Amino acid sequence: MIMRAGVISMGSISSKWTADALKKYFDEADLLDIKEFEVNLGKEGGVLYAGKPLKHYDCLYMKGSGRYANLLRSIASMLNDKTFIPIRPSAFTTCHDKLLTHIALQKAKVPQPQTYIASTSVAAKKIIKKMTYPIVLKLPTGTHGKGVMLADSYESASSMIDALAVLKQPFLLQEYIETDSTDTRAFVVGDEVVASMKRIAVTGEKRANIHAGGRGEATELSAQAKKTALMAARALGAEICGVDMLESIRGPKVIEVNVSPGLQGITKATGVNVAEKLAKHLFERTKEFQREIESKSHKEVIPQIAPHKEMKEIIIKADFRGAKMLLPEIVTTETKLTEDDDIIIKMAKGKIEIDRIVSKDKKEKEE
Repeated sequence: MIMRAGVISMGSISSKWTADALKKYFDEADLLDIKEFEVNLGKEGGVLYAGKPLKHYDCLYMKGSGRYANLLRSIASMLNDKTFIPIRPSAFTTCHDKLLTHIALQKAKVPQPQTYIASTSVAAKKIIKKMTYPIVLKLPTGTHGKGVMLADSYESASSMIDALAVLKQPFLLQEYIETDSTDTRAFVVGDEVVASMKRIAVTGEKRANIHAGGRGEATELSAQAKKTALMAARALGAEICGVDMLESIRGPKVIEVNVSPGLQGITKATGVNVAEKLAKHLFERTKEFQREIESKSHKEVIPQIAPHKEMKEIIIKADFRGAKMLLPEIVTTETKLTEDDDIIIKMAKGKIEIDRIVSKDKKEKEE
C-alpha cells in the first residue's frame, strides 16, 4: 500500500526540508500551499485543494502564521479521524493566542511567569500598582516577539496601557524575569526534546527571538527544563512544537508554545538534523495510527453480542461422529443460525459457546 505524507505550509525553507526528509520514509511526500486550501461545510462538506477535493494523505504536518490559524484548525478537525495529524486541532488557534496558551498551561500546572489578564485600562492600572518593576505587557496575538513591550515604571506602564486600550482587546501583564536578554527554545518531537538552543538578543534589545535579530547557540537543558517543555507540549496537544522558556531562580518558566517552529535557526545552532527526527517520528506515528484505525474497524465488524433476554436449556447426550460432535436440530431452530452465517466458537475444557458474527451493515438491515 502506498503511504502518502503532506506538509501544509506557506512554503518556507523549513517546510521544504521537512518534505524532503519525509521522502525517505513515505512513498510520496508533497509540499502543499496553504493559500490553496478551502474548507467546504454543509451537505457536501470537505477539504479542497486548488478547487478540487484533497486526495487522501496518511499523514499531514501543518504549519502557518496566526493568519491561517482558523483554517489549519478547520482542516485538522475535518481530517483527523482518517489522517494522522501530530497537532490537536484546537492547538492551532490556542498557540496563536497568548491568553489561551497561558490558560492551557495553568490548567496543566506548567510553570510560567506570574501573569495577569486585563480588558480595560482601569482594571490594568489597578493591577500594575501591586507589581514589581520592570513588567512585561503583551498583546494576545503576535509572533517573533511582536506585541511584547517592557515598562520600567508605573508611569511608562500606565502610558502603554492607555495606548493598548485603544485596540479594545484584552492584554497580558506579566512579571519580568531577568535572564540577561536570553531565553531557551526546546524543540519537542513526541516524548523527546530533540534539540535545544539558547537565544541571545542583540545589544539594546530584550527580545531574544531570532526573527528580532537574536542569535542562537546550542545548550544542554536540565532534566527539569526538559520535563517542563514536554509538559507544555502535552498541555497544548502538540507532538511537534517549539517551547520557549525563561530560566528563573525558581526554575524554567514557559512563555510560549510554537506549533509552527522554524528549523533553520535551531539546526544551524545545534547541528542536529531536526527535519530527519521529525520525519521519522511522523512515519512511526502514522503506522501506529493506521493500526488503531484497523483495530477500530475490526471491532465495528464484530460487535459484542447483546445478552439474550431468554436462554433455553436442553439436556442431551453428546452425539459424536468420529471426532466431530453434532448438535440436535432444535439448536439450529432456536438460534436461527444458517449456513451463510459466520460464527465465533469459544471453547474450554468441558465448555463450548457459539456466537453469531454480525457485521455493522447486516445489523443495521436487521434492525
